[in-house]
Amino acid sequence: MRFVGKKIILLGILFLLNSSFLMASDPIDIGNRRELFVDYFLIEKMSGVELQLHRPRYEDIALKFDKPWEGPFSGYITILNDSALFRMYYRGLPKVQDEKTKKKWAVTCYAESKDGIHWTKPNLGIYEIMGTKENNVVLDIGYAFSHNFSPFIDEKPGVPANERFKGVGGTEKTGLMGFVSANGIHWKKISDEPILRKGMFDSQNVVFWSAAENCYVCYLRTWTGDGYTGFRTVSRSTSPDFLHWSDPVQMDFGDTPMEHLYTNGTQPYFRAPHIYVAIAKRFFPDKAAFPEEVARKYVQFKNYRKSSSDAILMTSRGGNRYDRTFMEAFIRPGETVRDWVARDNTPALGIVPAGERKMFIYRLSHYAQSTSHVSRYSIRMDGFVSVNAPYKGGELITKPIIFSGSKLEINFDTSAAGGIQVEIQDADGNPIPGFSLSECPEFIGNQISHIVEWKNGSDVSSLAGKTVRLRFVMKDADLYSFRFFD
Repeated sequence: MRFVGKKIILLGILFLLNSSFLMASDPIDIGNRRELFVDYFLIEKMSGVELQLHRPRYEDIALKFDKPWEGPFSGYITILNDSALFRMYYRGLPKVQDEKTKKKWAVTCYAESKDGIHWTKPNLGIYEIMGTKENNVVLDIGYAFSHNFSPFIDEKPGVPANERFKGVGGTEKTGLMGFVSANGIHWKKISDEPILRKGMFDSQNVVFWSAAENCYVCYLRTWTGDGYTGFRTVSRSTSPDFLHWSDPVQMDFGDTPMEHLYTNGTQPYFRAPHIYVAIAKRFFPDKAAFPEEVARKYVQFKNYRKSSSDAILMTSRGGNRYDRTFMEAFIRPGETVRDWVARDNTPALGIVPAGERKMFIYRLSHYAQSTSHVSRYSIRMDGFVSVNAPYKGGELITKPIIFSGSKLEINFDTSAAGGIQVEIQDADGNPIPGFSLSECPEFIGNQISHIVEWKNGSDVSSLAGKTVRLRFVMKDADLYSFRFFD
């Protein structure tokens, strides 16, 4: 009898575990935010579907580093979306250092575009560089700051107009210095003292205002060991005012192997700023695709001949954790030998819209080579990751959520043979009358902003503020994002 009793208890526990998705937990209030399936944050159960990483498509060369003050070691690119103008900032570095004096010299260069495709380098006349003021240099106050200068548009409410643009740059010796600008062209230090001292800073350190966390956030270069030992990694610091910062805390990557991350490329996704998208450079310092004698044909600086890099996709919803949902490369190096030598393939910081259906992503290509340039890639709007269903079909059920709004919009793509249906359930997983699967006609197509309808229409306002679940039933389809709105 004791054995039978224990067996019954065990079966009961297993039943509860297997049906845990039906047990009401604290609902997640998503409001009217757009939600992407870049992680498992909202996913309770998947059956027959899986998350699929989508890779950007190479388009063309966006910009060549062909000015005398730019050159093969130009890099650390930042792209800002400033209303109708795209702004590009990058390091100009013709030589790693002067052969005679051993001194290092770098400047911060600027280019702009109205479409993200065609870029111009305006003659700004701010600094005299190499005997001329006809240049595109916006910062020339020393190697330490132009080496890795990275700006952002400050979206904190109430920011003074003369500090609308901010930036950071510096080394371990100088600390991370803060800069401000009214127009993104003329820059000055915000203080003679660095805003951050604890860090190695030997990479592109990025800062932005986070509306979701109500603070400035800095993702900076640190190492896992003492000094420059161990793995190149990322730490995070926060500030209420851009001047006073918390001690950096190393980022957690979950249950994944440590890898060298040369840059972090972390930024609020412009269509869902509560989700930070990080397109980072993954670096293998001693892993080369070609022997040294091949690399020598393209790279004169011998220290950069033995290494390889690619770009990865990570995400964060704030705090000191990245979600590495995919360990596979987001952007692979490329097809030619030039794509596989030196410290190449550094993603730019900045994802910008390219019309209503796609986005542009940029990358440094052919680093340390005479053909060094910026490459342009395109990807579907919200199209980093999808919930993918094969021909035989499958489904996804979300965790309990609370929303605001009167309509449900989804970004999806199906084949002609496929389709999607959406059911809204109560907290216990029961279909809500009027929003059941049988009342949602299957729809097909390829839309960025499709409004879901049931037999009685698209109005879901009666469910706003209540705890619900979404059930997506799919066949030969990809689901990228969803949101509720009015």
